[in-house]
Amino acid sequence: MISRKTFVAVAILVCVGVAYRPALADDYVAVAKVQAGANANPGLRHVPEKFIAGPTAGVSLQEQAIIAAPYIPIFNAHPKDAAEWKALVSRLADAAAKNIPALAKKFDVTVMPITIAGVKCYLVQPTVLPERNRHRLLVHVHGGGYVLGPGLSATREAILLAGFGGFKVISIDYRMPPDFPYPAAMDDAMAVWKEAVKMADPKNMAIFGTSTGGGMTLAMVLRAKDEHLPLPAAIAPGTPWADLTDTGDSYKTNEWVDNILVTWNGWLGDAAKLYAGSHDLKEPYLSPIYGDFRGFPPAILTTGTRDLFLSNTVRTHRKLRRAGVEADLNVYEGQSHAEYYVNPDAPETKEAMTDIATFFDKHLGH
Repeated sequence: MISRKTFVAVAILVCVGVAYRPALADDYVAVAKVQAGANANPGLRHVPEKFIAGPTAGVSLQEQAIIAAPYIPIFNAHPKDAAEWKALVSRLADAAAKNIPALAKKFDVTVMPITIAGVKCYLVQPTVLPERNRHRLLVHVHGGGYVLGPGLSATREAILLAGFGGFKVISIDYRMPPDFPYPAAMDDAMAVWKEAVKMADPKNMAIFGTSTGGGMTLAMVLRAKDEHLPLPAAIAPGTPWADLTDTGDSYKTNEWVDNILVTWNGWLGDAAKLYAGSHDLKEPYLSPIYGDFRGFPPAILTTGTRDLFLSNTVRTHRKLRRAGVEADLNVYEGQSHAEYYVNPDAPETKEAMTDIATFFDKHLGH
């Protein structure tokens, strides 16, 4: 085992923010011997306790700061009833909404509340719409574990893609638990989609969203197929919550490493159960990874190496490819869940949004 002297040295290095690497060969030999013995048989993989320094190679300073940040404060929130859920959601939404006007101004984008098919939405578009996008329309479904992000607070991603890509976007403010569990969110999203395809040619349309929005993007296509509705020309399910159960390698390998979601056993798992209600978490409209991806439109997926949903994204990508669907997969070094659009000034944010915009430009109208 690692000596007490070395352990104390490690603690000191961590306190002063220095990355730790064992300096003594005998410490490595001891650890290697223990690990070899612990993993001598097939089955569970044992790993030693360790400190993981944030990546720097190929990662911007802005993104390094995001990656190194502490866990988000709500990761282990467990609201006891509807009132506590609503208080948590309201507090976070109010804080997020305050930043939206400045973000819209920064990207020269307008955000206007509208109602489509009786569903609250926001029309997000550049002040000057590029000629190539005049007949194109994107539909955005926001993230937030099916419980977070009501109203203006969840338009951030729509603003970024409208700004970086020059697209007109409908962002759906779907109903959420605790008052409106499944299938309310999906019913709202599909009601908007049915009207949206009357506003533009589906060949000029795409659906996108991150996390919950990524899962809903996939579920919307599944449901559109089942209901024989027009499909979008392309989709961008970012780090999709494609499986509401804690199934997949990264739910364990990235647990306590991802500084956004942290663990399925915190608020995230509670949100999944709250949304699903009496329904099985593996129903395809809840966990689309269990649906049939044949006939899906081209897709671009985005994730990070520390993302708790890395496996959700990888499994989705492989299933799309196995179904004969064109699918791109972008994986960012060191990023936890959805950190590719946290800081609008980070080069990685511009890169991720531009990649999605370029993918849409390739497939819309062709």
